[in-house]
Amino acid sequence: MTAPRSNSPEPPVSEPAVRVIAMPADTNPSGDIFGGWLMCQMDLAAGNAAARHSAGRAVTVAVEAISFHRPVVVGDEVSVYAEVIETGRSSMKIAVEAWRRPRESGEREKVTQAAFTFVAVGSDRRPRPVPQVSHA
Repeated sequence: MTAPRSNSPEPPVSEPAVRVIAMPADTNPSGDIFGGWLMCQMDLAAGNAAARHSAGRAVTVAVEAISFHRPVVVGDEVSVYAEVIETGRSSMKIAVEAWRRPRESGEREKVTQAAFTFVAVGSDRRPRPVPQVSHA
């Protein structure tokens, strides 16, 4: 992913940052997976990408434009992809997509996407510089 891929019918070719099975404890009263649970998985994936890019601790400072496209149900395998697409002095904008695969099928569909912003911080919890991204 080099940018948010809002209309792509296929998941990214990169490895997912997080892969998990949706369980009954993660459902709302209607039996669908809570949006907050899915957002948590996306934050974990974005955090992985931010820590790798910045080679250290990074914290979530914003989530923009989260879109829930399809429901996730119990038993679905959820794969979350994350990529740093922009950097500032200490900040990183990370494109995140979540895809579901039903337990009995190989078909996959995008369920959620968002842009997360993280800031790299040092041991003093103050912002620190990050490497710049280049999209050559």
